[in-house]
Amino acid sequence: MTRVSCKRRVGNVLARVSAGSCARYGTLACAVAVSAAGCSSQAPATVATIDIARIQANWPKYINYSNQIASDTDAINRGRSSAQEKQHDLQLLRVRYVDMQNEVTGDVRSAAEQVANERHLKLVVTRQFVGYGGIDITPDVEKILKIVEKTPEKS
Repeated sequence: MTRVSCKRRVGNVLARVSAGSCARYGTLACAVAVSAAGCSSQAPATVATIDIARIQANWPKYINYSNQIASDTDAINRGRSSAQEKQHDLQLLRVRYVDMQNEVTGDVRSAAEQVANERHLKLVVTRQFVGYGGIDITPDVEKILKIVEKTPEKS
């Protein structure tokens, strides 16, 4: 595959991942969708999907990070600091949030890459951006990340 057609293929994947979708499903979803759109010398034979919403709902690491950021944001907003100090603290919190997002995105990307290599998959995208088709590798990624799906509570 030529460098130009490779760039075109990655560009096509990026075009499908809209800014609104990134805002709705988060950076993690967008990064995974684009990360696996790498170029190879052969046309993609097999496409896989990952359910990012399911991973976010069941992964203790992600849940803990989200809860910590929410708690810290609430504490800053309720604090008695000056508006300038609050803005500074919120900016530091944003930096921490980006670091946490990069960490969990990297973990998911590595797990997806490992599954893709083991199963000889050519492309992995998030399920949220796929109308139909593809092999769901979410359970395999969850196994690598040691995620146990929550069972619905009985009423």
